[in-house]
Amino acid sequence: MRNRFYLITRDLHLHAGLFISPFIIVFAISVFYLVHAWSPGQSPWASAPSRKVSNLKLPADIENLGGRARVDGVRSILDQIGIQGEIGFIRHIPKAKQLVVPVSIPGSQTVVTIDLATRSAAISERQTGLADALVLLHKSPGPHLVDIRMNWLPMFVWRFLADGTVYLLLFITASGIYLWAVLRSERRIGFALLTLGAFSFFGVVYAFVR
Repeated sequence: MRNRFYLITRDLHLHAGLFISPFIIVFAISVFYLVHAWSPGQSPWASAPSRKVSNLKLPADIENLGGRARVDGVRSILDQIGIQGEIGFIRHIPKAKQLVVPVSIPGSQTVVTIDLATRSAAISERQTGLADALVLLHKSPGPHLVDIRMNWLPMFVWRFLADGTVYLLLFITASGIYLWAVLRSERRIGFALLTLGAFSFFGVVYAFVR
């Protein structure tokens, strides 16, 4: 029974690790871009010529809506324009009777300025590059504006994939410790590395909180 449990745990450890390895690579590489803002050989923020769309159908009283209701209203406008992506936030400028909406997909960002008085929209697009795409995936989903976030289906799916990566990583960690513990020949070096890792972690924590 114990041998069977070991074999099942070993296989799950291997297969789960293979499954989440692409996600781990995305998170790992994006840390370098996030921390160092380093983007070799790229020219980010390359903008395309802005354009304007008129005769839009605006949801009733959209300027007074809030939260997800406003997002859904703006989404109906974006569908008319043919703009897809994650709505970051919606800025209402009452004096100008405008809504400013940044819409992001990994690698590009579009800013849509909706004029409520003329029922038109000015659209400005820019390519942000691979580095920004990885950073966007790394930070999404995030703790900000949780009532309107994940309003684009691919990003909504990404949230579950990101969560699943964390849970599987926890399983791989726990199963890895178990697989190490049952291999007597690896216990000494494993214990040394585990101790070294623990001292390194708590040393960093102590340096930050002292």
